[in-house]
Amino acid sequence: MTDTADTSPLRIALAGLGTVGVGVIRLLETNRDLVTARAGRPIDVVAVSARERHKDRGVDISACAWEDDMTALAAREDVDIVVELVGGSDGPALALSRAALKAGKGVVTANKAMIAHHGLVLAEMAEGAGAPLKFEAAVAGGIPVVKGLREGTSANALTKVYGILNGTCNYILSEMEATGADFAETLAEAQSLGYAEADPTFDIEGVDAAHKLAILAAIGFGAKVDFAAVTTNGIVQVRAADIAQADALGFVIRLIAEADVQDEGGVPKLLQRVRPCLVAKDHPLASVDGPTNAVVAEGNFSGRLLFQGAGAGDGPTASAVVADLIDIARAETGAPFSIPVAQLAALGPAEPGHRTERTYLRFTVNDRPGVLAEITAAMRDGDVSIESLIQQGRKSDGGEVLVAIVTHEGPEANVRRALDLLEGSDSLTGDPLVLPILPN
Repeated sequence: MTDTADTSPLRIALAGLGTVGVGVIRLLETNRDLVTARAGRPIDVVAVSARERHKDRGVDISACAWEDDMTALAAREDVDIVVELVGGSDGPALALSRAALKAGKGVVTANKAMIAHHGLVLAEMAEGAGAPLKFEAAVAGGIPVVKGLREGTSANALTKVYGILNGTCNYILSEMEATGADFAETLAEAQSLGYAEADPTFDIEGVDAAHKLAILAAIGFGAKVDFAAVTTNGIVQVRAADIAQADALGFVIRLIAEADVQDEGGVPKLLQRVRPCLVAKDHPLASVDGPTNAVVAEGNFSGRLLFQGAGAGDGPTASAVVADLIDIARAETGAPFSIPVAQLAALGPAEPGHRTERTYLRFTVNDRPGVLAEITAAMRDGDVSIESLIQQGRKSDGGEVLVAIVTHEGPEANVRRALDLLEGSDSLTGDPLVLPILPN
């Protein structure tokens, strides 16, 4: 048999020379022989674009052509693949990706926001051009979870995909466990160490995890990407007292992104949500601390699979980018979302109200007679069965106390109904915190 494999260099244009872009160049330099052997051909960066041309980045880019306008990278005849590491769901990153695919060039990106918002359109363009679109680095840093779902579980019908997808939130929550400090103090510490952005909104409100979940759900369930259908609750309301109470009950608190498909009246619907949950200490996700990410996929034949590792950083993310480039060099590509866009299902958003779960509820209330009776009456009228009720001591001279309730398993709609009955009560001094208990 004649070997017709292409052994000419795979020529790369790199847009964005931040920590990840520099990490890609450094990895290709450091592991050049290994990468070439595994790719079957050299992988060369031939052109770059960034904001500042003459900045010292600690890597040699003198042999690379420079483009002030990154979109011009897509038009270069000496480029096979464009690597987009600029970020942002729209703007220059999207313009570059569209231009590259229109020109028949493949795109590798670490941009989860762009894929979550525009992945379907880009995938259609890639399929039409016969060009690869790969985004392993967009989800969970160096963990090969996109490849794991797209290829490793391809023979399975997945029942659920869930996990810890944001390292900033995970660092904050695990540090609150370790130190007993409250949220604001721990967030400030995370910012000082570089684990949280100066504006951490996307992280602490769960938006970053929602972007990643939308991508994983599309691949795992053969569905069209639907970021708008992801319901999101962040960790801002979690107090040190909640962390301590969870510990006393045998749990830790983690921000969990979860997706599954269930029939509703004979019609399959997709549930996607990000929310802080109580996780039993013997659950695989409970031991995931610091800025680590982890994803669990449950298949009907594979059973439970756990993907865990560094969820961000220049090294892990660059590793994922180069892994995609190696696949392209070996002509191992395929549909971006595992199956062709035309065959992806348009699954409507699921209504979770009928689903059953145990729940942790925390109320901040005025310390006065009748408050507990009011809360328990609302639980009764909402048909919520109470497993345990804990009233903690005063939090201030004003008499505010914390009341924590753990419910028996029951429909989510019942908890919502009970909380609606308490809406506007002058006994409550703040919004209740609702933390589902993740099943084992």
